[in-house]
Amino acid sequence: MDGMLSQEEINALLGNVDDTASTGSSSSSSGMGTLTPEEQDAIGEISNICMGTAATTLYSLVNQKVTITTPSVSICSWEDLVAEYERPCVFITISYKVGIEGNNILILREDDVKVITDLMMGGDGTNPADELTEIHMSAICEAMNQMMGSSATSLSSMLGEMIDISPPSAELVSVIDEVDSSKLGDFHTKDFVKVFFKMEIGDLVDSSIMQLYPIDLAKELFGKFVSSQGEPEPAIPTPEPPKPSAPPEPAPQVAPQSTPQQQAAQPMMGQPMMGQPMMGQPMMGQPMAYNYTPPQQEVNAQQVQFQPFNMGINPITQQENIDLIMDVPLEVTVELGRTSKSIKEILEFAPGTIIELDKIAGEPIDVLVNGKLVAKGEVVVIEESFGIRVTDIMKQ
Repeated sequence: MDGMLSQEEINALLGNVDDTASTGSSSSSSGMGTLTPEEQDAIGEISNICMGTAATTLYSLVNQKVTITTPSVSICSWEDLVAEYERPCVFITISYKVGIEGNNILILREDDVKVITDLMMGGDGTNPADELTEIHMSAICEAMNQMMGSSATSLSSMLGEMIDISPPSAELVSVIDEVDSSKLGDFHTKDFVKVFFKMEIGDLVDSSIMQLYPIDLAKELFGKFVSSQGEPEPAIPTPEPPKPSAPPEPAPQVAPQSTPQQQAAQPMMGQPMMGQPMMGQPMMGQPMAYNYTPPQQEVNAQQVQFQPFNMGINPITQQENIDLIMDVPLEVTVELGRTSKSIKEILEFAPGTIIELDKIAGEPIDVLVNGKLVAKGEVVVIEESFGIRVTDIMKQ
């Protein structure tokens, strides 16, 4: 009532000031970790083009239709990612080494990786492996290497400068908190850009894929993207066509004097003679064109003379000099049999594996010369070496 403030009121006011200051500082610092709507749209457009190229590459690897939808761009923290993404999953780290600095992370579900690697190894994707082995991790790294390599090529064309990546590394993670923080960099401590895609592979996969960018890298991409667009180039002025000028007055032509009979026999100017087509009229100011036929020169033409064909020559009876090629070496191959295996079956080879061939026991063995079947025979043993006894010569 006396206009004086109590100690509690003073403390409350100072507390509000401190809260306001801290809120302002935190909002300003968080402002450094956000993207403007224009930057989010640009990152979405860049990711859309790059992942579209990557989807085409993945199609060539798995021989299945691959569909990746338009991305959704948002700002995310590590805690939010841990809470929303299911485990186990595969983390694939891709580092840029030319053009831009930084790395990004692709996150795939474990079941999706199993299907992709099974398709790459010759399977049909319906019976993938129970667990991911080193072979599967190498296969998914190779797939991501080709996908992101083609994506970097598209990015290079978009930004107008060379962009290159280092070979990616993959890691199977059951608990996201167990990811090696040394590989994550600022992802573990700072907010980052999350680009979310829906991914479909034939009728086998209907899932999602995530791509994570550091905010600094996203802003760098935006800056390069804007500068690559640049200001529209000024249109090259097209020179105005010269104004048509009045055609020059044609030079008076003096017609030769002719008799009335000659004038009656000659056609009028610009009109065809009877039975002849209408010729193009000369342009104004150009001299009249006349048809002139040079006099024919006398040519001494004679009928060609051919030597009579001798029916008595028989090429079969001619002596061929085959001695010229007698010392030409040829490769002789004895083929026991053949079979075809998928990459998956070949990778399962081990000492003691039996491979069944297409030959039946006791069937003659093929003898090939430079890859061409010329004979059949049976296997014999000559001292300590194998040999082949020819039993039949193939006739063409």
